[in-house]
Amino acid sequence: MSVTRSEALSPAAVSGLVWTLVRTDFKTRYQPTVGGFVWALLKPFAMFLVLMAVFSFIFGGDPAYRFHLIIGLFLWDFFAEATKHGLVSLQAKSYLINKAKFPAWVLVISAASNALITLGVVCVAIVVFLAVGGRAPGPLACGLFLLYLVQYILIVTGFSLAASVLFLRYRDLNQLWDVAIQAGFFVAPIVYPLSIIPERFHFFLYLWPPTPIIQFARAVLVEGTIPTARAHAFLAIETLVILAIGLWVFRVLAPRAAEYL
Repeated sequence: MSVTRSEALSPAAVSGLVWTLVRTDFKTRYQPTVGGFVWALLKPFAMFLVLMAVFSFIFGGDPAYRFHLIIGLFLWDFFAEATKHGLVSLQAKSYLINKAKFPAWVLVISAASNALITLGVVCVAIVVFLAVGGRAPGPLACGLFLLYLVQYILIVTGFSLAASVLFLRYRDLNQLWDVAIQAGFFVAPIVYPLSIIPERFHFFLYLWPPTPIIQFARAVLVEGTIPTARAHAFLAIETLVILAIGLWVFRVLAPRAAEYL
């Protein structure tokens, strides 16, 4: 399954392979449907309308609630979709592994392509939504938001690399992760402000990766405040730890992954 040094593809060949997989996945998912790519945005948007209608009665006194909700919901949707596809990426593309020699991580990285494309479109929509609502973010806020998104993608990549090879050995991981995602929706402060949780529990909530991303994004885009250097250091360490563990697990288990296909 692994590619030896003599068989390694050039960077240009790897880039071409990734682009081919991304384009193929996109066409396979959306081309046969009438709505096409609109369906990727319809689900989170419909959920936003429902949650907005319900929770606006609870947090109606906060004028920024709708901005917090839409940021939290769409950032969460990327995490949930990307990790689910990353977990099953090697098993779903097992037919390619036996037909050609290429780095197995290409399949893992490309699995999140549709979620990443949706995230890019949504982020532009969020900035426009904020501008229309009178809260247009400045260049610094947009730059920090982009930094958080890069870290978010690295977190998802680290998880996907480890989970994809572990799933080949332990098929129950798919079901376990579905349960974790459902519970994690309420662990992350998506439909409620973090301030209603006692401060002594905040550290544990921040260990759940979507929480700091969502909170920091809201701070710079909606509140116009910049998280502390300590907060940024925490997020950077969390990102590096998850990515490092993912790379290590993948490097150790990927060479024998074909035996479990």
